Amino acid sequence: MIWLLLGGLTVLALAPLAWALIRPSRLRGRAEADLALYQAQLAELDREAEAGRLDAAQHQAARLEVQRRILSAPGDASDIGTPGRTSAVLAALVFLLPAAALGLYLVRGTPDMPAVPFAERQRMAEAEDRMLEMLRSRVAALDPASEMGRQGQILLGNAERSRGRLAEAAAAYRKALEARFDGELAGDLAELEIERGETEAAAALIARALGSSPQEPRLRFLSGLAEARAGRAENARRIWQSLLADAPAEAPWRGVVQGQLQTLP
Repeated sequence: MIWLLLGGLTVLALAPLAWALIRPSRLRGRAEADLALYQAQLAELDREAEAGRLDAAQHQAARLEVQRRILSAPGDASDIGTPGRTSAVLAALVFLLPAAALGLYLVRGTPDMPAVPFAERQRMAEAEDRMLEMLRSRVAALDPASEMGRQGQILLGNAERSRGRLAEAAAAYRKALEARFDGELAGDLAELEIERGETEAAAALIARALGSSPQEPRLRFLSGLAEARAGRAENARRIWQSLLADAPAEAPWRGVVQGQLQTLP
């Protein structure tokens, strides 16, 4: 019975792959594929919020991160391979993947392995906290004006942000910007400040970054987002409409901007 169940699960898992083999082939550019993935992620986040598994703040922060990836995605659409060769690879995988999985399970599988207990998870979390504290101390020992110190602050900011410590992440990013101002990092910090509700600080950062890169789409998008979060809907509408007017028709992030426009009162 267990092998029948495993076989059925394997068939279900490989069904999308089989469909890719039998449907008419079509070349797909990298930009188009990335956009489809990001749109699926946005839809999944909306479903999670509707089901109550994400609160409003978590939902908005996650959507903002996906939208940032769309705005940062490359715009070129190079082909990734010929249909015949791709189909041959997929056909081989349909047979090789289940066989490899079965062989690995027979050799190394341990179905009776217990779940990681709470004490072990707590121990792992404490170890991560110790590593983060070590990173803080090492970065603090570096010359903040040096490039190594700047890179250390960026690394620390990324680590703090991944742990949900937004204020500490913002402080690290600011120290890195004090060493050398960079438009991309300024955009990261502005995005973080918007998440924290510090829209005026975000607007100041974006304005400075736009001074050297006035046509940067991500900065212009964040500028509109800061205005929208500050309650200045007309300013946000003007910024986003101008961004759309200047954007090429095939820009993968047009849908994101249009979606934000629809949320304005």
